Amino acid sequence: MLKYLNHYSEQTKKQVHKLIEEDRLKSHLVNKYKTPHAVKNDKALFTYVSEIKNTYMKKSAPLSKTLFDGKINVIHNALGTHHFISRVQGSKLKAKNEIKISSIFKNVPEEFLQMIVVHELAHFKEKEHNKAFYKLCEYMQPSYHQVEFDLRLYLTQIDISGKVEQWS
Repeated sequence: MLKYLNHYSEQTKKQVHKLIEEDRLKSHLVNKYKTPHAVKNDKALFTYVSEIKNTYMKKSAPLSKTLFDGKINVIHNALGTHHFISRVQGSKLKAKNEIKISSIFKNVPEEFLQMIVVHELAHFKEKEHNKAFYKLCEYMQPSYHQVEFDLRLYLTQIDISGKVEQWS
């Protein structure tokens, strides 16, 4: 039941179990994160991601494409993906950076969307999930680790209810 929280302490898992047993997990999240973000289409997502990238990673290669992808299966696969595509065009090597975010994140709090975007952008500089990677994530979103934990709680709530929870 707590597959998204496997690497957390037993005490933390007990606290989450208590929230689940008391049927308070969803209300806990909704009370903490009141409203969904306003990014509802691919064009708005591209603008949103570009603004974060340009604020924190000005010198990295530009984004080529950013979109919500209904084919990304959050429960079994990933929250989002990043792609580095290199193509030979004539005598030059062209590189493209793309980010795809699971479409179930079209109606979540901005902090969750920002956490996923920050995570995927950090992969442009750091390929592995190492200390430098997480330091970059925290630079772009100081509350990164707390929001990641809360997003894991949200995914746990989806597992429990069997449906994507909507913010209103």
